[in-house]
Amino acid sequence: MTTSTSSPAASSASASRQVTVGLAERSYTVHIGRGVQRLLPQVVAALGARKAVVVTARPPERTPDPGVPSLVVPARDGEEAKDLAAVTDLCRRFVGFGLTRSDVVVSCGGGTTTDTVGLAAALYHRGTPVVHVPTSLLAQVDASVGGKTAVNLPEGKNLVGAYWQPAAVLCDLDHLDTLPEREWRNGLGEIARCHFIGAPDLDRLPLLDQIAASVTLKAGVVAADERDAGLRHLLNYGHTLGHALERATGFALRHGEGVAIGTVFAGRLAGALGRIGPERVAEHRAVVARYGLPAGLPPQVSVPELVELMRLDKKATDGLTFVLDGPEGPGLVRGIPEETVSATLAEMPRERRGA
Repeated sequence: MTTSTSSPAASSASASRQVTVGLAERSYTVHIGRGVQRLLPQVVAALGARKAVVVTARPPERTPDPGVPSLVVPARDGEEAKDLAAVTDLCRRFVGFGLTRSDVVVSCGGGTTTDTVGLAAALYHRGTPVVHVPTSLLAQVDASVGGKTAVNLPEGKNLVGAYWQPAAVLCDLDHLDTLPEREWRNGLGEIARCHFIGAPDLDRLPLLDQIAASVTLKAGVVAADERDAGLRHLLNYGHTLGHALERATGFALRHGEGVAIGTVFAGRLAGALGRIGPERVAEHRAVVARYGLPAGLPPQVSVPELVELMRLDKKATDGLTFVLDGPEGPGLVRGIPEETVSATLAEMPRERRGA
């Protein structure tokens, strides 16, 4: 799987895929393929919305037309714009436009945009329909699907949020044609970790099928555990350390890069705890390397800082907690001794990556 700026998207077939997230009356379809953004007017019409607010981090020529009177609100992708102030600003724009809970909000952008807009839609009038048009690989394979919406606090990532399922998701591969290499890596980190939670060897598939397989995996987990009561924790494979690395580097390290390093660490920690053998530990690094992703800690971060940040993880209700591979597959492991985590981190290689 290459990480060039054009060939991955160009290699995908012109066909499309549809994945249903089965949640009874809250079920919805994820459309994946080239040109699927054109489906937005019919999705909006099926909702019965009379007006829409389109929150977009993309230029006007790439902003979708919802087919009803609309207000276009510019947004900025990036963790620095993903906070409660942004949610408040969006809700005030909704009020100014006269949006009702029978209308619709549309997000168009990367994962931070879908997260922020999704939370604003969840809170406005206690829930207004939202349709996501994710435009980055990360957002298409993960952030836009599953109904988790959240923003950051200075103390940590995704600490304020709500569950609010979209009415539809339109993953248009045309948006991926202009992604820089760094954004490819950002999305590939989420695809790579799928290898250990039920979708192995995705790098051997065309991009369209990689995205569809990632979404299908997530849709099945979300349908079985919408609100993180158990199974959905598997989707956080590699994320505990990944989120800590994002914070420790001031988000200079991108989310998918952090998840890739976190995936390698999860293999090492599972090995240190005797849950898996050396070959399976090595497989974690091998899979990450196949995607051209970083596998070592950035040189500037310290082990004590990372441990402290991981204590803020939402899963850490009973000491340091990680999703780890094991003899019966991956699972949530609570109360891991700090000395084991610290020692395993200290043994990680250091690796400098440029922007």
